Order: sequence, then C-alpha cells, then structure tokens
Amino acid sequence: MAEKYYRQKIGSYKWIFVLSAMLLASCSQTRFVPEQEYLLQKVELEIDNQEVSREEAKSVLRQKENYKILGFIKFYLLLYNMSSKKKTDDWLKRIGEAPQLYDKAMVDRSAEQLESYMGQRGYYQAKVNQEVQLNEKKRKAKLKFAVAAGDQYRIRRVNYHFETAELQKIFYNDSAKYQMSPGTAFDIYELEKQQKRIVSLYQNNGYYYFSNNQVRYLADSTLYNKQVILDLFIGEPRSSQVDSTKLLKPYYLNKFYYSVMPGNTPVTSNRKQDYNFSDTLIWDNSVLYASEQVAYPPGLFIRTNQMQRGDLYNIAEVENTFNALNRLRQFRFVDIQFEETYPEQDTNLLDCNIRLAPLNKQSTSFDIEGTNTSGNLGVAGNIYYQHRNLFKGAEVFQVRLKGATERLHRSVGDGTSEAFNTREFGVETSLMVPKLLGPGKYIKSFGKYLPKTVFNAGYNYQRRPEYTRNITNFKIGYDWKTSQNYQHLWNFLDVNVVRLYEFDPKFVNSIQDLYIKSSFTDHLIFAMNYSLIFNNQRLSSNKNYTYVRLNFESSGNLLWAISELAERDLTFEQDSATQETTEYYKMFNIRFAQYIKADLELRKAFQLDRYNYVVGRLFGGVGLPYGNSPFLPFEKQYFSGGANGIRAWQVRSLGPGSYTPEDENAYPNQSSDIKLEANIEYRFRLLGSLEGALFVDAGNIWAINSNDNREGAVFKVDKFYKQFAVGTGTGFRFDLSYFILRTDIGMKLRDPAAAKGERWIIGNRGYKGSDFTFSFAIGYPF
Repeated sequence: MAEKYYRQKIGSYKWIFVLSAMLLASCSQTRFVPEQEYLLQKVELEIDNQEVSREEAKSVLRQKENYKILGFIKFYLLLYNMSSKKKTDDWLKRIGEAPQLYDKAMVDRSAEQLESYMGQRGYYQAKVNQEVQLNEKKRKAKLKFAVAAGDQYRIRRVNYHFETAELQKIFYNDSAKYQMSPGTAFDIYELEKQQKRIVSLYQNNGYYYFSNNQVRYLADSTLYNKQVILDLFIGEPRSSQVDSTKLLKPYYLNKFYYSVMPGNTPVTSNRKQDYNFSDTLIWDNSVLYASEQVAYPPGLFIRTNQMQRGDLYNIAEVENTFNALNRLRQFRFVDIQFEETYPEQDTNLLDCNIRLAPLNKQSTSFDIEGTNTSGNLGVAGNIYYQHRNLFKGAEVFQVRLKGATERLHRSVGDGTSEAFNTREFGVETSLMVPKLLGPGKYIKSFGKYLPKTVFNAGYNYQRRPEYTRNITNFKIGYDWKTSQNYQHLWNFLDVNVVRLYEFDPKFVNSIQDLYIKSSFTDHLIFAMNYSLIFNNQRLSSNKNYTYVRLNFESSGNLLWAISELAERDLTFEQDSATQETTEYYKMFNIRFAQYIKADLELRKAFQLDRYNYVVGRLFGGVGLPYGNSPFLPFEKQYFSGGANGIRAWQVRSLGPGSYTPEDENAYPNQSSDIKLEANIEYRFRLLGSLEGALFVDAGNIWAINSNDNREGAVFKVDKFYKQFAVGTGTGFRFDLSYFILRTDIGMKLRDPAAAKGERWIIGNRGYKGSDFTFSFAIGYPF
C-alpha cells in the first residue's frame, strides 16, 4: 500500500510539472515583438578550425539571442513577456530581458566583427558566411555564421629596436621570457599580453613612467607568403604627456609617508593637512601621521613594507606591500601613491605616500539557527566578538561562544521512546599576530607576504543521554604566502584532549561497531599538520577559478618515540565486544592516538555567461592508524552526507561502503578512514539576488582496517567502485551581500546499502520519504 501511495504521489507531481510547462509555453515569446519584426530565436557559429575558441569568437557577435538558463529556458525573456503592455516601468520589465530582435545591419556588423577577430588571431584570409532562416508565421529568426579560417600567419623573424642601451641590457638579461621565437603564431591578442609583460619588466626595474605607449609593434607581411617580419620598438617617447627624459630613466625610492586616518574619517583628499593628525613619528627614512584614536608601532610598517630606501622602483614590490597591508585585516582602505621628491623634482627620486583608513577596532555579532538531525529538532546560536589591534601591534583577537540544544528521541526497548534534551556549549578563541614568533622568525623566505603566527584554543562541552564529553584543544601555527595564489598553513603543535564521563556502561559495551565505540573513549591527539592551498579566485574578476588544497597530518610519533626511549610501562586492555587484548602507551594518564592522514581537494569553476556557471569538486582522503591506536580518533575520521557532501543523505548517515546500521532510526554516526567524493553543480541566476542550482553528488567512505567488523565497510580494490552512492537535487541560494543563504533538496539515485539489483532506485522501486533530504546552510557547498 505504501509503495502504491508513493507512486500515486509521484504521478501527481508529474501532472503538476506538465501543467506548469503548459503555462510557461502559453506565454508567447513574441508578445513584445513589433509587427514586421522577428525574434532572434537562435544564433549558431561554426568554425572549421578546432584551434580557434568558438566561445571566444561568439563573444564578439553583436547579434545575440536572449539569455538561457538550464541551457534551453529563456527565463528572463519569459519574465519580460509576463509584464504589462500598458506600463513601461513594470517590475517584471526591469528584472526581465527584452526580446532580442533580428537586425540585418547588426548581422552584417557581426560578420565584420568575426572577420576582424579572426584577423586578430592571425587568420587574415578567413571567410565568414551568414545564413538566416525567417519564420513569418511564428515571427522568429534563426541565424547561422560559418567561418572558414584558412591558414594562420606566423612570425618569421623579430627585429628589436631599443631607445637606450640600458633598456636593451635589461631586456636581454631575461630574454628567454620576453623574446618571441620564429614560427610563433602572429596573434594580436598574444602580442598585447607580451606588451604588458615587457612594460612590467621595466616597471620592475625602476622605470616609473614606462607604459604601453613605450612598446610598439610594426608588422610586414609583404615579403613572405603568410609569414610576418615583426619589428618591436621599446622605449620610444611617443604619445606621452611625460617628459621623455623621465620616461627613459630609472627612479629610486627615497622617503615613505604613512597616513593613518582617524576613526571613520572619509577618505576624500590626498593632502595630509586636510586630516586631523595629532601624532607624528619619525624613524629612518619614514614618517607616520596618526591620531590618538588609532595607534600602530613603526615596526608593523617596517615588516609590511616590501620597499626600501635606495631600491629601484618596482611595481611588483608595490603590489606585495598593498597585499601585505590588506592581510593585516585592519584597514578598509589602502592607497599607495608616488611623487617626485620635493623640491628636487629634477632628480630621479620618488617619495611614497601610503594612506590607510582603519576598520572599527571592536565588533560583535550573533546568529541563531534551527537544526534538524534525523527528525530531532533543536536550536543553536553563536556570539562573536572581534578586537583588532589588541596589543597595539595589529593583532586580531576573536572569540566565539556557541550553544545548542536538541530534543532527542531514543528507543528504550519496549516499543516506546524517551525524549532527552541534548546540550552543547563551547568557546573558541584565536589570536593572529602579524609576524613570525618562535623558530619561524629565522626563516627569511617567510617574510615576503606578511606571515602570521596564529594561536587557537577552545573548549567544548557535550551532554547526551548516553554520555558527557568535553574536548579541549590548543593549536599554534604559521600562516604565510609565497605568492598571490599560494598559501601555506603549518600548525607545528595541534593538541586535542577528549574525555568522557557520566556515560552509561551498558550502552558503550553494547556497541558492536568498533569505529563508533572508539569515539566513546578518552584519547589525546598530539599532532602536526600542514596545508598547501592554491586559489586564483579574485573578487573583482569573473567566476572562473581553480582551488586546490593539499593537507597532511601526523600524530603521536613523538610521544611514541619518547615512550619507547623512556621504556614506559604499557597498558593492557581487553575489548568487551571482541575479547581481544590490546596494549598501548599513555601520556598524562591518557591514551594517545598515532596515525598519518592526507587528503586532496580540487574545485574548478567555469562561468558560461553572466547568468550561468558550473562548479565541480573532487575530494580524496585517507587516514592510516597504527602503533598506539588501531583506529583513527573520531574527530579525524571522514564522514559523508549533509549540506556540504552528498546531499541526498543526512550528515554521517552514508556508508561506510555498503554497511547498513542494525537500527535504522539510530542517531546517524557513520565515519571511517577513506573518503572519495565528486560533486558538480550548475548555478543560474533567477531574480535579483536569488540563484537556482541543480547538482549531482557521488562518493562514499570506507574503512582501511580489515579488523573493522562492520559488514561491507572495508575498502577493497575490486569492490569499492560498486559501492558509490549517487544523489541529485535542486536548491536555491540567496545572496545577502555578506553571506549566502542556501537551501537544497537532495534525492537518492543509487543507494549502496540496498540489496543487489535494487541499488539504482529508478526503475526498481518507488520513491519514499527517506529518499529525500532537505538541508539548510550558509555559504556555497564548495
């Protein structure tokens, strides 16, 4: 009966979908198309050379169809067509998109643009054909461009011309990077990139006034067939408002002036006298203008400034200084400007003016959210406090107070259940010091991008009906960058102490799953971990980016070596479930964990157009326990499911492998040693700050230890790929400027815990309520 009910329910959803589709179709796409005009229904572009980017070429077209979401729905045109014909400022007109009309003049202009683009890429004999299909009855037009690229012109020889011998010397010192080899494609886009690289070369060698105007190309294609003789002129003082003598001489840095604006003073002027500075500090070749409200020591600016008096002007070091000041998280505004030293303007000296507008010194905030774990409802809240410049050295101190309670139902064995209030309280603190303390201060290579020393400490109290647990942690590490895209995190001390008390011995002894049982024992984690992060995402650029994070962690090896060398006594313990006796060392009267762990995460984003983009993610990780502990600590184990994993499963309810807990209603608590996961999400803009998403998730977790007694949990090379879970779903993202609010509904497609022949749900059985999972979260899942 239940299966019949769900099949009927799915059937009703199908009818709703059909009716909705009919309603959408009923809105004529040509409702706002004037008489004798045609809606541009489709624009196609074909290029007979695969080396030419079709998407890039299509971007130069003037004639474009209306934007689509999901690849086929002209959603914004639909909104526009739903608006009133009587109102010109209708709300739907403002958020929608007017119909794109076929325009013969624009078609011809698009063909010209295509020919120009192909010429820019070196295909000077390219031919563009256009074909238009007009449907007078439907008042729609289809447009097709076909490009015959022909052969690409190539560079036969490059002749270099330098205005001065010094410019020539600088160029040839790194000629492999800046010279163009014969046979290279004659591509204007690539030549422009090379022009920018050459300008940066001279700006990094003191030529402050050097610009694109001082790098010019002259091409001759008349001497050879489809080959170009290229002349490159460097240093010509043409098309410039700057005196030619200034263009062609290097400049050296002289003095540095720092201006820290008082309070929330608006930054409206470049003149120091327009601001009420009450303090002036002078050291070496630097002057600091500040006020009593905001105090920073000179040493802070000495560390952040990558420029030195007497150095050649170097635009790369200017950018490094700008990034270092921003990494302090102290300023809402950073501005770096240069001017010739007054009154000696005829010299080649530059003074540097750095203006800084501080953020508020202290801030507090709080949030509250509802929780739903396996049907158990609860509430959680957080209070945040932040102090910038705690010890007047740009230190950032943060405190987070968190609390949560949840109504938990537990079976008592006679068919009834009892309700308990679970409670959790905790405090997390962190202190960021913008310099290296300890051994790191002797590593000079760390100092390029303002390294930080970070202290973290926290305490968490958890009260459940079966046990009470508290977790104390302390961590010291370094955070530094070696380039704009590469970040390093090294925690050379990461200590966690987990203690359990007031627990029900019958409950713990009754647990047959050894991995779950391991989470109910006291343990000490004495670890060191390192993370390497590559991230080329920029807030000011488009959404094409790559993110890679590699983590490595090792724990317990130092404590084990000390115990061995000191010949400490072993502790012997017999497991109540397996009756096996294990032996291990204790430190501070608590067993310590010993393991190594590594994982790798890759994210890739592709922006299709301003309304559509795709983001993919791959994750793989493994933890290997050994020596003093047969299992990974519960906090270090991998889990799947939830709002940031495979969203068709609740958090910690999937796996490991094909394992199924005996009590399906039990609190989800599955975790293990290996994790493989892949996600892909298609995001599309809907209304204003509202985004839609479609996603597919796949993966699972597995045990690495053959002694794991959960059936189907152990990773096996010939079976693991048959145990992947697959889910799909849809969701909404609300962009609230400061954060993203997200809701997702996941639907199971393949359940590895189901019986063979029924793991793929579609076609094998009807859907039921437990096959759908709703999640609510803050931020994108990846």
